[in-house]
Parts: sequence; structure tokens; C-alpha cells
Amino acid sequence: MSIFSIPLSGFRVAALGVAILVLSACGTSKKERLAYVERPAELIYNQAVEQMDRGDWADAKLLFQEVERQHPFSKWARRSMLMSAYASYRSADHDESVAMAQRFIGLHPGSDSAPYAYYLIAINYYDQIYDVGRDQATTISAEAALQQVVRRYPESDYARDARLKLELTHDHLAGKEMSIGRYYLKDNQHLAAIGRFKSVVSEYETTSQTEEALHRLVESYVSIGVIQEAKLVGSVLGYNYPNSEWYKDSYDLLENYGVNLDDEINKPRSKGYWTRLKERLF
Repeated sequence: MSIFSIPLSGFRVAALGVAILVLSACGTSKKERLAYVERPAELIYNQAVEQMDRGDWADAKLLFQEVERQHPFSKWARRSMLMSAYASYRSADHDESVAMAQRFIGLHPGSDSAPYAYYLIAINYYDQIYDVGRDQATTISAEAALQQVVRRYPESDYARDARLKLELTHDHLAGKEMSIGRYYLKDNQHLAAIGRFKSVVSEYETTSQTEEALHRLVESYVSIGVIQEAKLVGSVLGYNYPNSEWYKDSYDLLENYGVNLDDEINKPRSKGYWTRLKERLF
């Protein structure tokens, strides 16, 4: 998916050559900045685009920022603000990219490019999602930002992509819950484990983690001797995932306690029984 279209025909001019960089000290840190040489906005803008075409995201970002510095009230400044956010994203400077996109939204909330700004914030967080063994604060931020794209612009291409990314984000969050739940189960903290596995089923039901979560609930209930509850959860697992390996494991486990899950599943039930049972259990 490309960023919003920006027409350049008629504005292409010869590049000025390599921009001169200076370092301005700020405390113990140093920040790159272009030496001030007054130039037309479209000239600086097009030079920035040429740097992007070469994959030089750092220099492109500086040039886009220079447009804003020299021509803050021009149409080029508005375009440059979001292009700079994109260049920061491509150079993996996620914090700066998010800050610039948020600034764009704050200054130009009604812009045709606002949907992309929201999407850019979301993919900055999304690209920082790590394995389930780490803190999931960024994953939660990605989820919130992706949901905002879907909510604000439901018919857009950005929303369609955000929905796909949300599925993967939810699977990741569910995986984290499963990881913690397995730890509690192994450590014989059964009630804590039950809480985690239940949250997977109730909050992330459509993810790939749900089948295992149901089986782990069966294991947890069996471990504390609550066989009736284990039987009900096992029957929900078998009704929804009859060919699952996790159902086979639950079936074998409960068979040791005289429970035949197939018999439970095949009993005549009133309409809506399984929906009501899931609501009660989770």
C-alpha cells in the first residue's frame, strides 16, 4: 500500500546536490539538522522525494522538515509533515514517526490524508510487536490504533488492512495469555491459570489459541477436582472443534474419570443451548 498520492509533475527541478549537514549540540545528545539556505518550498520538497526514491530516508526526513522550517504556511509544509512521518517510519524511528503523525492529525484533522496518518500510527506500533515472552504494551497500543482506523474509516483500504493486522495482533495477545496460563498451570496455581484461559476464550475467541485454551481449562478443572465443570468445557470444545487434537486430549483425560464427551455432545439439547452454555462458562 502506498502513501497518499502527491502530484509532482510541473514541480520537478534540478536537485541542489548533497545537502550540507551540521550538528547542533543539545546537552549530551546531538541532532542532525540542515544548514539554513533559503530555497523555494517545491524545490526542497522534490529533493526530499528524490532522496526517498534512493532509499535515503534519513536525508529525506531532514529535507521534508526543512520545508516546514522555511515555509511553514505553505501547502508543501502540510504535505512534508506527513511525508517526514513516513520517512521516519521507514528508517525505524517509530517514536518520531508517531509523534509527527499525531501532530499532523492535531493540525489537520479534516485533511484527506488524515486516514493515512491514523494508519501510519498503527503500523508503527504494529511493526514493534515482539514475541509473546516480552511485555505487550506495544501490542496493546497497536490494537488500539488499528481499531481506531477501522472505526473512523471503515470502508477505506486502510481499514481493510487494519482488520487483517488486528487478527494477528489478537492472536499475539492471546498467545501471551496462554503463555502465562501455562506457567500458572505448571506451577499448580490452578485458579490463576483458569482466569487466563477463560480470558482467551472470552476475549480472543476467533484466534488460533482458543482450542488449546479450552483444553487447558479442562486440565485445570480436573486438577482441582471439579469434574462437572471440566465436562462442560470439554463438551464445548468437542462441539465447536470436533476434529481438534486438543479435543482428543480432553476426551482421553475425562475418559479416565468416567466421562464420555461424545455422549454429552450428542444428547438432545434445546435450541440455543450451546450459546447459553458458553455465556455461562466464560
